[in-house]
Amino acid sequence: MAAPELHRFTLPNGLRVVLAPDRTAPVVGVSVHYDVGFRSEPEGRTGFAHLFEHLMFQGSESLEKLAHFRLVQSSGGTFNGSTHPDYTDYYEVLPSAALERALFLEADRMRAPRITEENLRNQVDVVKEEIRLRVLNTPYGGFPWIWLPPVLYGTFPNAHNGYGDFSELEQANLDDCAAFFDTYYAPGNAVLTVAGDFTVERATELVHQHFEDVPARPTPQRPSFAEPHPRSELRGTHTDPHAPLPALAVGYRLPDPSTELDAYLAHVVLTGVLSDGDSSRLQERMVHREALVTDISVSCGLFGAPLDARDPDTLNVTAMHSPEVSVDRVLGVLDEEVEKLAVSGPQPEELARVAARWAASLHREQDRIVSRTLAFGAAELLHGRAELAAELPELLSAVTTEQVAAAAKSLRPDARAVLVVPAAGGAQ
Repeated sequence: MAAPELHRFTLPNGLRVVLAPDRTAPVVGVSVHYDVGFRSEPEGRTGFAHLFEHLMFQGSESLEKLAHFRLVQSSGGTFNGSTHPDYTDYYEVLPSAALERALFLEADRMRAPRITEENLRNQVDVVKEEIRLRVLNTPYGGFPWIWLPPVLYGTFPNAHNGYGDFSELEQANLDDCAAFFDTYYAPGNAVLTVAGDFTVERATELVHQHFEDVPARPTPQRPSFAEPHPRSELRGTHTDPHAPLPALAVGYRLPDPSTELDAYLAHVVLTGVLSDGDSSRLQERMVHREALVTDISVSCGLFGAPLDARDPDTLNVTAMHSPEVSVDRVLGVLDEEVEKLAVSGPQPEELARVAARWAASLHREQDRIVSRTLAFGAAELLHGRAELAAELPELLSAVTTEQVAAAAKSLRPDARAVLVVPAAGGAQ
C-alpha cells in the first residue's frame, strides 16, 4: 500500500478531521471515532458504552427512528458501529455521489441524538438479546476478551465486562444518557475520517458546512488506566455450559505503544512466529507434531488486532484441547517454545515469513474502503497518527531477531494470567 495522502485540520468546535482521498473507485467511507469505550463507562453502569452505541442509531435532531438506515441503504450504502475498549466508532460506505448525505447524517446525530424512554427501553432489550445470542447461549461466548481481563487486571476499567450486565443495563435512565452524551460525545472528543473518491477542496467545504455549527462542549480529561503488572501467575476459571472441549487463555501485558512502539511491534512479530500458519512454532509442535491442542492462536489486543487500544493492552494465547491433555502440559510446551525464542530469537526465514504474511494481510484488509477508513480514524484517535495504519507493514518488517528475543523474555510464567474453561460437564 502506497503512503496515503492525508490532510488534517481541526474545526473551531474541536472536531479533528482526517481526509484520505483515493480516486481509484467511486466509493467513499465516512467514520466518526469518539474517545469513549468500555474503559470509560462509569462503575455501576457496566455495558453503558455499548448500549449508547445502539441508541445513536435511534433517530437524531432532524431524523426519525430508522431514517438513517433508509437514507444510507437507498443510496446503495452500508453502515454500522462498534464499541472497543478505548473508542466507539460509527461509519458508512457509499457511492461517492452520496458523500454529503453521509456527512449530514453523522453531523446530525453528533449534534443531538433522539433519546426517548421508549428507545432506551427497547435498546436495553436489544442489547440483552445480543448478549444472550453471542455470549450466554453460544460455545465460548465472550472468550477470551470478556473473561480473561478480570484475571489479569484488578481495576474496574480494565477488568469489568464491557459488553453489558443485565442488572446494570436495566437501571439505565434518560439522565444517564444525557450525561454520557454531554461528557463523551462532544465534537472535541471525536475524529471524523473521510476516505475515498473526493477532492480535498470539496470534502473540506462539506465538512465545514455540516459540522462547524455543532456546538462545542468541554471535553473530559482522559484518565490513565495503568495498573501494576502481575507479580505472580494469576489463575481463574470460567464455566461455559456449552463448551464442547476444554479451553485455555493466557494473558500477558504488552508495552505501552505510546512510549515503547518498537517493543510493542516486536511482540506483534512474536505472535506471528508463535502461531501464524502451519509452520509457526506452536502450530507445528502443539497441533501437528504432538497433537496437544486442536487449535492455538496468539495475538495482540483483546479483539485480536494490534494497536487497537491504549495502555494497558494484552497479548493473548488461546487454545482448545482434549480433556486428556492437562492445562499444565499445554502451558509447559508454551513456556518451552517461548524460552527458545528468548535465548536465540527467531530464524531469518521466520522473520521474513511473518513480515510477508502481515504485509499481505494488511494490504488485503485495507484494500477495502471501510477497513481503511476505520484504521485511519482509530490510529489518529489513539496514537495521533492516522498514517500509522499504512506504515505497519514496513515497521513490522524492520523488527529484528534481537527485538523478538527481548519480547519473548517478557512472557514469563510469573507475569501472566491463566483462564481455564472446562468442557461442559466439568471435563478438565
